[in-house]
Amino acid sequence: MIFAQESEPPELNPVLPHLSEIILGLVAFGLLLFVISKFVAPRFEKLYAERTEKIEGGIRKAEEAQAEAAAALEQYQAQLAEARAESARIRDDARAEAEQIKEELRVQAQEEAARIVAQGEARLSAQRAQIVAELRADLGRQAVELASRIVGESLEDEARRRGTVDRFLSELDSVSAPATK
Repeated sequence: MIFAQESEPPELNPVLPHLSEIILGLVAFGLLLFVISKFVAPRFEKLYAERTEKIEGGIRKAEEAQAEAAAALEQYQAQLAEARAESARIRDDARAEAEQIKEELRVQAQEEAARIVAQGEARLSAQRAQIVAELRADLGRQAVELASRIVGESLEDEARRRGTVDRFLSELDSVSAPATK
């Protein structure tokens, strides 16, 4: 049996596919590659570009918003510092005004007190002058009366009485002047 063998069909290799399958696979792969490169890849590229632009735009907007927020914060801090300075200035002005008002009130009170004291002194001086005049008149009458009793004559004459009273009062003033000093 070794000798004669008829020709047997060639045996198929399980690892290698048939030539028709390889050609059909290459055509299908080429067709798939063509469809992907013509339709699918551009859409993916377009979506990728849109997405990249959205992300970059979002980043730009976020940076702009952050810059605006920083500017607003600086402006707020500047306004706050200005408000603090203004309130300090107003407080200082109020203190100065209060001191000025207090000083004016003190001056007015001193002037009022001086006016009241001057009025009191004027009243006292007027009352003193009135009392001295009344005492002089009373003292003059008593002196005339006493002198007429001592002298024994009537001093009813007005001119004589006045002269006697004036002399008596000047003697009284000269005696009391060294005592008051």
